[in-house]
Amino acid sequence: MNVEAEGEGQCCRLLVMAKAPVPGRVKTRLCPPCTLPEAAMVARAALDDTLATARATFPGHVVVMLDGEPGPWLPPGVGLLPQRRGDLADRLAGAFDDAGAPALAIAGDTPQVTPALLTLAATRLMSPGVDAVLGPTDDGGYWVVGLRRPDPEVFIGVPMSTARTGSAQRDRLRQRGLTWMELPSLRDVDTFEDAVAVAGTVPGSRFSAMLSEVQTRIDAARVP
Repeated sequence: MNVEAEGEGQCCRLLVMAKAPVPGRVKTRLCPPCTLPEAAMVARAALDDTLATARATFPGHVVVMLDGEPGPWLPPGVGLLPQRRGDLADRLAGAFDDAGAPALAIAGDTPQVTPALLTLAATRLMSPGVDAVLGPTDDGGYWVVGLRRPDPEVFIGVPMSTARTGSAQRDRLRQRGLTWMELPSLRDVDTFEDAVAVAGTVPGSRFSAMLSEVQTRIDAARVP
């Protein structure tokens, strides 16, 4: 994958916003029914799948923007930069500034993302006259945002992790005078119900296998 802006010779990067899969720091909304270690294992599997798809689609152009310390889960050939401090809006703005644009940013817990979706996102971002792309989620947020050029103010005032995150981000893009294109919607993996639903869409994935293993443990623990 090597989508270039027409006449600019710029390649699109993929930024994966990730937390180190450490118990107690990731996917705590899965608990209960998961334990904290189980939630971390589910998060690790989601990150593995996300990075595998990212590397297959953007070989040599993937950068993990990490909150925490790297571990054996970090595959070779993937760049690494620390996330900046602040809320998610600050971290996103910092990621584009630090890694450079044009770039797409996705969450590390997007195991259902496909090469076709990422290619579509990059192609639309690099289309003439397009400044940004946005892929919504079913809960009102978004799973991907892409910027042709870094803009430190593009996330200012956007409330993250709410039902109006997506609409507020569109308003902010409009206020900045940016032209954007929409992408297909995906479902966030926030709750255990979300995890089960998403796992059902990616049979054979590490995420699906890990969730099945965790569900088996949960069901066994419920037996008197």
